[in-house]
Amino acid sequence: MTALEASGRSTVPAVDAQASAAGPRPVTPATDHPRRDTVRKWAEIALFVGPALVLFLTFVVYPVVSAARFSLYKWNGVSQFSDAEFIGFENYARALFGGTDPATQEAFVTAYSEPFWQALSHNFAIIFLSMAVQLPIALLVALTLNRKFRGRAFTRVVIFAPYVLSEVIAGIMWLIIFDPNGIATEFMQSIGLDSPAGGWLEDPTWGFWTVFFIITWKYVGLAIILFLAGLSGVSEDLQEAAAIDGASWWQIQWRINIPLIGPTIRIWAFLSIIGSIQLFDMVWVLNRGGTAGQYSTIASYMMEIGFFRADWGYGSAIAVIMFILSFVIALAYMATILRRDNAHPRKAR
Repeated sequence: MTALEASGRSTVPAVDAQASAAGPRPVTPATDHPRRDTVRKWAEIALFVGPALVLFLTFVVYPVVSAARFSLYKWNGVSQFSDAEFIGFENYARALFGGTDPATQEAFVTAYSEPFWQALSHNFAIIFLSMAVQLPIALLVALTLNRKFRGRAFTRVVIFAPYVLSEVIAGIMWLIIFDPNGIATEFMQSIGLDSPAGGWLEDPTWGFWTVFFIITWKYVGLAIILFLAGLSGVSEDLQEAAAIDGASWWQIQWRINIPLIGPTIRIWAFLSIIGSIQLFDMVWVLNRGGTAGQYSTIASYMMEIGFFRADWGYGSAIAVIMFILSFVIALAYMATILRRDNAHPRKAR
């Protein structure tokens, strides 16, 4: 036996022992295909995001861009768009302060600006009343229904049923009820009170409040269901501990339940604000916002002047204003009120 063979026999077992003591060696993949992995990743993104992106571009981005383009022209929507007259931002000026031409500004204030600001004031009045009226009602009903009692499930279904009905069906139903010779008028006469002289929906004073009552009946069920969903996530141990310490039912709601569903309340408020700005269906069914615009909104005013007065350029300007208003309010709300909930969801109150 040579010296080399003798040294080989003595060193190989030692090397194997060290390798086994060091643990298993990492397995290196035989082949690596980074380009194939990248292509597969982008293919998956295109497969799942592509259809939604196409729908978004088709039904959101394209209509907004088209409306912004039409708003720069004087166009009746019937003739060829190539024959439309380019007037720049005159449509926006008409809506805001009656235009830029001193000769027609006074007439345009009455025809364009005043109806626009009247409709916009109705939108903001509905937002304010939703926070002042619908929120307390929804909270009180949700806190009451959060208790266990017989028929609770049926009561929840009944409360949520108006929200499920379509706006057209609900609007026609309330048109029949608030007809000058309808059930509401007969009820007022039966208790010795007079109904509005011009009708419930056409009266200058009662028209807006009647519509807001209908809107509250229609949409307060969504708030109640959302609040009940938030209350279902509140631990019963906290409420039982507070009750043992002597807290009353109202103190438990005010100190525990309501603060813990704060994020849910803020989400509902966000949905309510955006929905109030874009409110159209119910107002349009209820006599197109009123003969004198008693309860018109930006959306109903846009439809009235764009389609029925054949002024597509001005109607498109109103649509762009409504989009910008909704977008700015949504960004401001998310940056101020919802920012804390998104940054610290566990600490949000």
